[in-house]
Amino acid sequence: VSTQSTGLQQSIFNRRIMQAGKDYYAVLKVSKTATPDEIKKAYKKMALKWHPDRNPDNKKVAEEKFKEVAEAYEVLSDPKKREIYDQYGEEGLKAGGGGGGAGPGGFEYRNMNDEQARKIFENLFGMFGGGMGGMGGQRGAQGMGGMQFDDDDFSFFNFGPRQRRKPESTTIRLELSLEELFVGCTKKLKVHIENSPDKTYTVDVKAGWKKGTKIRFPGEGERGGDLVFMIDEKPHPYLKRDGNDLIYSARITLKQALTGFNISFPTLDGQSLKIEVREVVKPGYVKVIPGAGMPISKSPGQRGDLRVSFDIDFPDYLSQEQKDRIKQTL
Repeated sequence: VSTQSTGLQQSIFNRRIMQAGKDYYAVLKVSKTATPDEIKKAYKKMALKWHPDRNPDNKKVAEEKFKEVAEAYEVLSDPKKREIYDQYGEEGLKAGGGGGGAGPGGFEYRNMNDEQARKIFENLFGMFGGGMGGMGGQRGAQGMGGMQFDDDDFSFFNFGPRQRRKPESTTIRLELSLEELFVGCTKKLKVHIENSPDKTYTVDVKAGWKKGTKIRFPGEGERGGDLVFMIDEKPHPYLKRDGNDLIYSARITLKQALTGFNISFPTLDGQSLKIEVREVVKPGYVKVIPGAGMPISKSPGQRGDLRVSFDIDFPDYLSQEQKDRIKQTL
């Protein structure tokens, strides 16, 4: 009698546990006798229905439903977990697993989070048709278990169809003088592409373009890639470029640094620029001429600055008389 009573109490206890937890069969809308293929098919259908990317106006509810569907599939698709669940329900799984630890049969029970739910979804859909990339673009692609999926079903998902890798670009360096970049020019370039006849390309260089500027001809390169001309600057004999500014270094004597002087040099457009310096030039001093630099290609009519630095020649020797005069003057 004692044994029968104990068995009856255990049975009642098991039923209470079963009733207290989630009904994973109801979540997937399958019967308790559903086959593994039927469970898989039901999961796919419900996962597509409740995918958060597909429910932007009801995202919070969809996220919870999506996790619930993944949790139900994870349990019912595993024979050991399903056996424990059928006997003891969700709470039985938790009790047996110690709140997330190893449970009966060596399985691990866990509460589903967003990342785990998405991973289950992606892993399952990646099992057929070459993954999501194999299914995208095929109207009415067929999944496992004979279930039909339309490519519109996948247009909502972040991981989307895989893209074909684009062929690498064929890059050709186009060296230009600072003068050409200052005024702009047109270059006609004959290019030989493997397995293609020679072709001439016209590149209209805008005033102010910088080193590294790329001119792209889509699909004209090797193996169907793009043909790219990349601007490079030839060294200039007396000017350097820094962004939109030009830098000129003037060599002057100590007398000029102290008393003032005039300098002039040809500009990039063939003119002559005269600079008058009346201030005392100290080591490190830079004179800025606003608007005398390179044209700014993105701002027509505007130019950078010209920065003039000075290299002062100090005498190697001064006589005593010269030193005395300097002392009297300073």
